[in-house]
Amino acid sequence: MTHTQSIRRMMGFSSKARSRAYSIAALALAAAAAGCKKDQLLQVTDPDILNPADYTTPAGSTPLRVGVIANFTSAFDGGTDSFTTITGNLADELLASDTFDGRLTINARRSAETNSEMEAVYRAMQRARTAAQRAAQTLAVTAPTPKANIGEMYMLLAYSEMMLGEGWCPGVPFSSEDGVSTTYGQPLTTDQMMQAAVAHFDTAISLAETNARVLNGSKIGKGRALLNLGKFAEAAAAVTTGGAVPTNFVLTTSHSSNSNSNGAWSASTSGASRYRLMSGEGKNGLTFLGQTPAQDPRINWTTSTRVGFSSQFTAQPNQTKFGQYIDGAVATGAEAKLIELEAQLQANTQAARDAVFAALNALRTGGAAIGGTTGTTLITVPALTGSAPTTNDAALDLLYKERAYWMWLTGHRLGDLRRLVRVYKRDTEAVFPTGTLTSPLEGTYGTSTTIVVPFAERNNPNFKGCLDGK
Repeated sequence: MTHTQSIRRMMGFSSKARSRAYSIAALALAAAAAGCKKDQLLQVTDPDILNPADYTTPAGSTPLRVGVIANFTSAFDGGTDSFTTITGNLADELLASDTFDGRLTINARRSAETNSEMEAVYRAMQRARTAAQRAAQTLAVTAPTPKANIGEMYMLLAYSEMMLGEGWCPGVPFSSEDGVSTTYGQPLTTDQMMQAAVAHFDTAISLAETNARVLNGSKIGKGRALLNLGKFAEAAAAVTTGGAVPTNFVLTTSHSSNSNSNGAWSASTSGASRYRLMSGEGKNGLTFLGQTPAQDPRINWTTSTRVGFSSQFTAQPNQTKFGQYIDGAVATGAEAKLIELEAQLQANTQAARDAVFAALNALRTGGAAIGGTTGTTLITVPALTGSAPTTNDAALDLLYKERAYWMWLTGHRLGDLRRLVRVYKRDTEAVFPTGTLTSPLEGTYGTSTTIVVPFAERNNPNFKGCLDGK
């Protein structure tokens, strides 16, 4: 707190604050009469404030680590606009029930450099990345044990890098700073961001020891990044080497009244929300709400009479997967299994398709955790009817629908749609919402498949705008 802030705080309107100010003034006068200097009286150590140097000591290691976790949570699902919500808005999970262009243009696939709502999330994710990087280096010196704490920082660093690669256009720079100066990064392609994430997930795995959160969370993250690189066999190995990830595993973020609300709740369920749960958006969107709420327990929602921030949006459906202070879900055991099955489909044989179909049913009937209000409880789903698809395109359609349902509202859907375009070479307009915008919005969808890196990044002399590519 600065000297000016201290003075303003003392000059509050409450009688309690005034009494405190008078008391301090009286003490100062008494101290002066006793020959004590006033500035000595006012030099009080605040136990709630840590100076930068405090973090580079063993005692500062825990608050440093907790601060990084808080930074990542804020970026991932810590508010109305966070990674989970803005990517769901560009994909087919959410619709902007708002009046702000920043959200409406993303939903309409008309992403632009100038967008304050999206810039805030980009800054938050970059802040999470740089904080995790600095903390990993600091903890290695000041608190080298347990190693898993350092591994956790590398895991969050890797997730931040991967999510920047999944959410934003190619060309994101990874700059760094040491508290004194900034080293501007070069624009990176999507593949380069994924490669950086893989390397840091490897470091996290090597440091995880017996910490299941760090080990399993990093294995799944590495598998996800390798899928984005089209390295399917390596992705399967990432989630199976050393043993399969348990199906009740959930890598969580934490929310409370002392920190922030869960982003899915804030965005789509709280009052006149800025976003609306979507179903069947723009020809290609999945019908997430197409069945009765009880029919598929992975899609937890109920009807309501809420009106959106824009009063044109009425009867807003409520998601019940995440409550206001319910933990978020970054990665799950179900995702690990689905990564393995996507790799298996690359054989492009009917035997592989039959095996994957059977495995999808085993996952459904055996159960897996989806996080949220159900935590690590295994969710079971009725088996798929019929037989396996007879083409690989149809098998991928089914697999990606299962991914969308198992990982609904957890920030995976945009990356999946982009992978269908980037890796599988599918036509963009056969993957993303397209055609006429959902009423009462007017016009047609644009062509964006990513969120544009904000204009503020042009302060980096190396950055000249998005690179070509998806």
